[in-house]
Amino acid sequence: MTAGNIQDSGQQDWRAAFLTRENLPADYLVEARRWFDPVAVQLAEVHHSSAKSTLLVGINGAQGAGKTTLVAYLCDWLVHEAGLSALCMSLDDFYLTRAERQALALSVHPLLATRGVPGTHDIPLLLHTLQALRVSGDVAVPRFSKAEDERQPAVAWPRIRAPLDVVLLEGWCLGVSPELPAALAAPCNALEQREDPQAVWRGYVNQQLAGVYATLHAQPDRWLMLQAPSFDDVLRWRTEQENRLRARIGATEHAVGLMDDAALAHFVQHYERLTRHCLASLPPRMDLVWTLGSDRSINAWAGPMVPR
Repeated sequence: MTAGNIQDSGQQDWRAAFLTRENLPADYLVEARRWFDPVAVQLAEVHHSSAKSTLLVGINGAQGAGKTTLVAYLCDWLVHEAGLSALCMSLDDFYLTRAERQALALSVHPLLATRGVPGTHDIPLLLHTLQALRVSGDVAVPRFSKAEDERQPAVAWPRIRAPLDVVLLEGWCLGVSPELPAALAAPCNALEQREDPQAVWRGYVNQQLAGVYATLHAQPDRWLMLQAPSFDDVLRWRTEQENRLRARIGATEHAVGLMDDAALAHFVQHYERLTRHCLASLPPRMDLVWTLGSDRSINAWAGPMVPR
């Protein structure tokens, strides 16, 4: 067996393991090799040419767009193909605890009891974790259980040896800037009209984007985006995502975060305003944008990081 064949066998092994772990069909790799491998090559080159020891990559994508699978693939590629130490992280693992959100609901607005929008994340904890991953040491990385709607106990958090070469951070609202105050006046859906008629909730969310979230958004060295075609597609994708979660976990007494279709339709309205704002405002500010079709397949890419 030649050296080239040995290398090919190793590459196939990690890709096969990735498909199994993520429960994906084999044809996922066809699209991944075309659209993701060239970008992973560029990220590795950026790391090698950077004076920073850790490259932080921010990835935006609406719910159900596939960003979690994307960052998992890029992370595996960077480890197995480039020999780098890499970690994928999610903004979803940094939600405030249920008790903290309930306190916000009492002091600011009842809608803040529901996780999702800016203001319901522990951004100081995320910033602290990102900083710790850049220096030498053993770092505990928080985890959040959506099924239980609660942050997992610290003893259950995975421990990572730092510093890392690359950290990939994904989130549905990552990178978005505040809306203009005038844009907040009119409700965008029934939830805002019925439950936030004075724009207190959406005003608070906007203030958070202008504050601690802006500090977070200044951290990444590169920005990537999976751009959905419309909010209607996002709603459909999110429904499919919840159905898969229900099928995987099942109805148990601990799965308090699982939703039926009616509850999900109400839940997604919390995300609608900023999802539409992300789709309209973020693409020109990203280093690379993959444009998705309604079936979530990639149709095109654009931006300064697009391979030529």
